[in-house]
Amino acid sequence: MDASGWRRSSCRGIRRCGVSGFKAAKVRIPSTAAHEAAERRQAARALLARPLLTALGQSRELALVHRHHVALTAMFTRMLGYQLVVESGFARLVKAPVGDGGPVRAVQVSRKAVLDGLGLAVLCLACAALLAPGTGGQILISELVEQLRADAVAAGVVLGEDQAGLRRVCAALELLVEWGVLAETDGTVEEWRERDEEALLTVNRAVLPHLLARRLPVDLRQVEELWQQAVPVVVEPRQSLRRRLVENPLARREELSAAEEEVLYRDRGDVVRQLEENFGLGVEVRLEGALAFDLDGALSDVEFPGAGTVRQAALLLIDALINAARPKAGQQAEVGGGLVPSLFCVWATVDEALAELVDRYGRAWAVDFVGDPARLRREVVSLLESVSLARATPQALLLHPAAARYRPQPSAVARAKRAGKPVGESAGYEQEGLL
Repeated sequence: MDASGWRRSSCRGIRRCGVSGFKAAKVRIPSTAAHEAAERRQAARALLARPLLTALGQSRELALVHRHHVALTAMFTRMLGYQLVVESGFARLVKAPVGDGGPVRAVQVSRKAVLDGLGLAVLCLACAALLAPGTGGQILISELVEQLRADAVAAGVVLGEDQAGLRRVCAALELLVEWGVLAETDGTVEEWRERDEEALLTVNRAVLPHLLARRLPVDLRQVEELWQQAVPVVVEPRQSLRRRLVENPLARREELSAAEEEVLYRDRGDVVRQLEENFGLGVEVRLEGALAFDLDGALSDVEFPGAGTVRQAALLLIDALINAARPKAGQQAEVGGGLVPSLFCVWATVDEALAELVDRYGRAWAVDFVGDPARLRREVVSLLESVSLARATPQALLLHPAAARYRPQPSAVARAKRAGKPVGESAGYEQEGLL
C-alpha cells in the first residue's frame, strides 16, 4: 500500500552556496509581479481558511483582499465558482456545495467542542434577533438572550434552562464574536455565563445579511421549503474537481464523475499548477485518486496529525493496521456492490489494535478515553472519516491507501526513542497533514 501508492512527500535540503575567491553571490530581488502574486495567494488562503474576514479581527488579511479584490473575485469565480463580496469593513467568500461523497464536518466552536443541530438553531435565532427591526448598534447580552429564548418558544425550539441550554446559547454568541459579527465592548460572554455579569455587545449589522450563502425567500414558512426552492447549478467538471481538492482534499477516484476523472488524468499538470499558484497547495495524483496537501498546515480545519489522545491514537492505529495486514499494491475492498481501493479491517481487529495501543501508551493519554474503549474508537474513527482517510461500515473500517502517508519514518522513530519520547508523539511522525 505505502510502497507503490501514496508516498510521503519530502523536501530536498537547500544547497549551501559555495564561495569561490572573493566573488559575492548574486541576490535575486523578487519582481513586482511575483510579489503581487504572492500577496494574492496569501489573501486567497486567508479567505479559504476563514470565509468571513473583518477589520476587527483580520485587518492585515482584509487589507490584502482590498488591494487585490478585482483579481481575487475573478479567480474565485473562474477556479471554484465562488462569489466574493468585498466591503469596506469585511470580505465574505460565499462558497458553493462541494458535491456528494465528501465528509460532513460540524461547525467547530473550540478545539474540543462542535455546534450540534440544536446549537445551529440557536445560532440562527441569535442572528434573527440581531436583525430584528428596532435592534440598534449595541445591545445588552441579557436583552439578546431574552429575545432569543422568546423566539425559540415561538419557533418550537426546545431550549432548556439547564446548563446544556446555557452552553449552547453562549457557544452561539461566542461564535458570532469570533466571526466579527459581535464585539464585546464592555464585559464578555464568558463573564456573563460564569458570573452573570452584564455585557454590552456591539453589532456589526453590515455583516449579518451576508452570513447565509443565499437570501431566504420572504414567504418562507417551513425549513423544508428552502430545499424545495433550491435550484441545482450545473458546475463545469474542472471547477468541481478543483473545488473537491480545495475543500475535501482527498478526492477518491470512485467518487469522481466520469468528466472529473477525465480532467484529473488528462489535465493533471494544469490542476497541479493552478492549485499551487492560486492557493499554495501541493497535489499528488495516484491511481486511487488525488490528494491536495498544505505543508504549512494553515488551511486545515481538522488538525491531523496533531497533539491529543484521539489524534495520536488515530495516527498509531493507521500504522498498526497497515503493519498487521501488509497490504499489496492495488488491494481493494467491496463496498456497495463495487470494489474500491481500501484495506478491509474488521472491527475486532480495530478493537484489538486500539487495546494494544492503550496498554502501551495509556499512561500519556487522557483518562476518559483510556477508561472508555468504545468512546476512543468512536472518536478515532470520526477523525479519520473527517479527513477522508477511512470509511466506517457495519462490518469493518475501510482504510484508504492515502493513509500510508502518515506512517512513521524509522529514522524519526529512532530519534524519538533516543530522546526518551513516546513513539506516539506527533513529533515522531510526518507533519504534512491534509488540508
